[in-house]
Parts: sequence; C-alpha cells; structure tokens
Amino acid sequence: MRKRVVSVLLTLTLLLSLAASAFGEEAEIPVYDLAGRYGFRLGAPLSFWDLRNNSYLTVVRNNFNSLTATNEMKAYSLLDQNASKANPDGMPAMNYASADAMVAWAQENGIGVRGHVLVWDAYMTDWFFRVGYDSANGYADSDTIRARTRYYIHEVMTHFETSFPGVVYCWDVVNEAVADSADEYAEGDPRHLRVLRSGSVNLFREYLGDDYVVFAFRCAYETRQELGADIRLYYNDYNAYFPEKAAAILALMETVNTAVTDENGEYVRLADGIGMQGYIGGYGTQEGCLEDSHIGMIRDAILGYAAAGFEVQITEMAVRNFELDQADRHAQFYADLFAMLITLNTEESSPLKAVSIWGLTDNPYAQPGTYTYSLNSPYGGLFNERYGRKDAFRRVYAVLAGDAE
Repeated sequence: MRKRVVSVLLTLTLLLSLAASAFGEEAEIPVYDLAGRYGFRLGAPLSFWDLRNNSYLTVVRNNFNSLTATNEMKAYSLLDQNASKANPDGMPAMNYASADAMVAWAQENGIGVRGHVLVWDAYMTDWFFRVGYDSANGYADSDTIRARTRYYIHEVMTHFETSFPGVVYCWDVVNEAVADSADEYAEGDPRHLRVLRSGSVNLFREYLGDDYVVFAFRCAYETRQELGADIRLYYNDYNAYFPEKAAAILALMETVNTAVTDENGEYVRLADGIGMQGYIGGYGTQEGCLEDSHIGMIRDAILGYAAAGFEVQITEMAVRNFELDQADRHAQFYADLFAMLITLNTEESSPLKAVSIWGLTDNPYAQPGTYTYSLNSPYGGLFNERYGRKDAFRRVYAVLAGDAE
C-alpha cells in the first residue's frame, strides 16, 4: 500500500512539473531555502494582530522559516497579576493564550520560533518584584525574587517545549543588559551592566542581584537539560556590532560562561550565542543610513563573537531608509550586506545561524518623530506597504541564488 501511495505522489509531482514547463514556468525556490544553503535561517516578526492579516501571513509563510513574536512572549505580556496573587505556592502565574495562538500558527506552517525574551528590564511589570505581587506593597527580598525568576524561566520554557515540541528552537535568555551611556553603568565595570535605563532602575539588577544575567542563563540551561531539548540559549542586544558595545557584551558573556564548572573542572558554556539586533542607520534621520562602513562593522563583530566561541544571529534587522528616492541605494546596500553574510558563512565555518528582518514592509504613512517611523523607517522594507516585493527583495534573492551580477 505504501509503495502505491509513493508511486502516486511521484506521478503527481511529475505531472505538476510538466504542466509548469508547458506554461513556461518553474517553481520558485523559497528565499529561506536559498539562505539555508549558506547555513542560516531567514526570519520575520509576528504580532498577535498579524494573525488576522492574511496578506502578511502569506508573505511570512512563503518567504521565512523563523518567526519572532514582537511582544507576546515577553514577561510583561505573559505574567498574570491576579492569578499570581491567588497562586497558593507564591509563584508567578502566566497567561499563554496569545503566545500559544502564534506559536501554533508557526507549528502548522513548519516555521521555527525564536523565543523572545525571558529576562528584560525594559517595561517589566513592577508588581513582579513586590510583596504579594501588589504594587501597594514594598519590594520583596532577593531570595524571593530569585525564586520567582527561576520558576518563571522554568515554567515558560517548559510550557512551549511540551505544548509545541521542537518549535521554539532558541531563547533570548537576557535582553539589553549592557548599557551605552557611562551614566547608566557602574564606573569601571567592563561589562557595562545596566544599572539604569533612561533614568529608571534596572529592577532585575536591583532586586535579584548583580549576577542576574548569570543567574538567568543558569536557570535556562538547567531547564534545557531537564527537558532534553535542542534549544539554543542567546544573549540579545542592540548596537551589538559597534566595537565598544561588542567588547562589553563579550566581557559580560565571559562571566556567564565561566560561572559554572562540571565534575572535571571544565567550564560549562551556559550561553550558546549572541543576538545582534541589527538596526542599521540613523534613528529617525537619513543621516548615517546606507553607509558601506556598517557592513564591515557587522562582519567584524560576527567574527569577534565567533572567535570567542559564540554562534550569532541577526535578530531584528532593519536597513533604515527614510527617503523614497534612495530606493536604488537601499536595494544595493541590502544586496551587498547579504553578499557579505554568505561569504562570511562560506569562509568562516558558518558562525551566522539566522537573519531576522524586523523592518519587513514599508510604512510610508508613519509620522516623523514617532517610534514606528524612527525604528524601522518608512522605506526600509523588503516589501512595500501592499506586501509586494521591492527591488531590495529581488536583489537579495539574486545574491542568495548566485545570480547577482
């Protein structure tokens, strides 16, 4: 019976191929398959509301094999305050409804998911750190916060792995713990561990401890070991291809990967990789955009992380372009960037494991000065606002296909 089914399938495949040939058409190789030839996935962002947008879902389904939830897998989205207050064991409670719908869609379509993110100080719910999860109470002691954080990491990783086995292929364990400005980290700290963010205290460092990054990775590593799952553990940050920031990230990650030893006295590598967010160009302005020097900086950063034993993903890439008349330059920059990435992976033992495009579609109606306008830019997409392929997409495709001039 099985041989008959296989025979029928082969016949159907042949007929479809002949039919396509009769009309002068060939099945297009998905762009993510082309990227896979060079050892990296191609990713896209997904929000809960995108699940209602069939045009966007079609673009994602046809072109990408990795997804990152924009907000729905972050702690401030998953944590449920009322359920946490009612929990008899004192541990936090989560509501997975929105995130589950998104991961289920990815599973149905054979797309892997980047878990983003387990520990991040920005926008973190203050009540998580309070006695009884009540904002009217004082802050809990360090032991309590460590217990809550350990439980949260374990439960979240376990939930997604048991509910959707193998779909979440990596987690950003900690996000943006390295500060940029000298007034946001302790003087003399080579890690530049964030004490403040725009004047607000980093609650994880304040109440969990100065070793909170190591602690988070240790919890994630132990959970992975318990699950027996193939989940890669990442540290993720912005400006990660700038030399000073890269040096601080490596100093921080050295503390992570030298914190624990095995029975033979060898260091246990708690972290597998570095996520480089990859916003390229000026924030809210064309000045600094589409400069070739950034391609070299990205290459050097990837090589630096790889030399320290880390794999790399570009996790939120937006090739910014704020001026419509720069479309040709934008397309060529995109092509040059991907040409560098495939050369890097061909010549350097494939340190790059994924490229996730954050500025995926144009947004010409975004208002100057807004976060949406400044972060991804109005004309930085591979697709236009109607989800049509731009010249930038076609040139990237040609580079990956080996057809670029």
